[in-house]
Amino acid sequence: MIPFAEALDTVLSGMKTVCSEQVALPDALGRVLARDVLARITQPWADVSSMDGYALKAGDIAECPVTLEVVGESAAGGCYDGELTTGQAVRIFTGAPVPKGADCVVMQENTLRGDLTVEIQKSAPEGNFIRRAGQDFKNGEGLLKAGRILTARDLGLAAAANVPWLMVRRKPRVAVIATGDEVVMPGDGLGANQILSSNSVMLVAFLKAAGAEPMDLGIARDDHISLKRIMDSAPQADLVVTIGGASVGDYDLVNQVLNEQGVDLGFYKVAMRPGKPLIFGTLNGTPVLGLPGNPVSAGVTGALFIRPAIDAMLGLPRDEGPLMTAILGVGLKENDERQDYLRATLTTDEDGNRVAMPFPKQDSALLARFAEADCLVIRPPHAPAAMFGDKVQIILLRQGRMSL
Repeated sequence: MIPFAEALDTVLSGMKTVCSEQVALPDALGRVLARDVLARITQPWADVSSMDGYALKAGDIAECPVTLEVVGESAAGGCYDGELTTGQAVRIFTGAPVPKGADCVVMQENTLRGDLTVEIQKSAPEGNFIRRAGQDFKNGEGLLKAGRILTARDLGLAAAANVPWLMVRRKPRVAVIATGDEVVMPGDGLGANQILSSNSVMLVAFLKAAGAEPMDLGIARDDHISLKRIMDSAPQADLVVTIGGASVGDYDLVNQVLNEQGVDLGFYKVAMRPGKPLIFGTLNGTPVLGLPGNPVSAGVTGALFIRPAIDAMLGLPRDEGPLMTAILGVGLKENDERQDYLRATLTTDEDGNRVAMPFPKQDSALLARFAEADCLVIRPPHAPAAMFGDKVQIILLRQGRMSL
């Protein structure tokens, strides 16, 4: 067995950054930007009003009230072509260009309109309610940096900058292969001694949430030919993930088939719980990750290994930030040589502290408890017994691309 940290380093070292592709702006949400975005226009393109009111010269309203002649109108999509002189004002609306000669906008609430005049009831300084040209951004200015996961706000900014297409990282293609004679898909006839393929459904959904393009290759039966045939059907995959068959039983064939095909084995077995029977290697240049078959083991190892692997393929920086912390809501016994990832719920105490409550049963087949969990409580190897109220590190399971 190798430590978790060493196993993760080995997996990430085997990932290659995927190429980029061009997509239309509406299709770029959640994608990883591959090229900086530069503004193609200046915004605003001219000095514009940020308020409905009257454009005028600030020097004309130093003392109020004062009555000015209304000589025209400037609305969004139009403008006032003339130039204001002393004693004049132009009716103006939000977003409309400020007329030549005007240096101030007074909101309509501070005015009293006549037929051809307007009484300004409150003074305002030069520049009042004027958005200057280029105040937001200028033509050619860098707006979004490559490596950014694009949000709805980012797409709005790109649209405002007249950018209709974006270069993004291609979604990594991840082939998923479930294994086992006993495994059937949900909705198929469930025979005696058979189980449903919940793992592949869970993993495919997780891959989508993490920014990958899953390729569900179905179920390989417990024979060398079936498994080899399905593995050979994924030549375009950036990563192949098998589920089950990674242990040492007579019917656990993943390791055997990989060895027969000449896999460059990175590791086999990790000092972690759940997820000890984990395989990683490279087959004909394609990384292969063999997950355990128990549902919780597959889910936890998927979160801890596959999500960072996808990030690496997308060119995202490795997340080296500190883990979140919580206090224990129950005592825990001392740990052995394997790093534990305990499924737990989270609550908040009266002082605002996060309180983690690990489930009393941590069996890796308890999928209902796994679905209920809010986080994983990390217990390092040989951790001493912990008491109620002790601080522990946690990994959230209901947050963004870690959502399981």
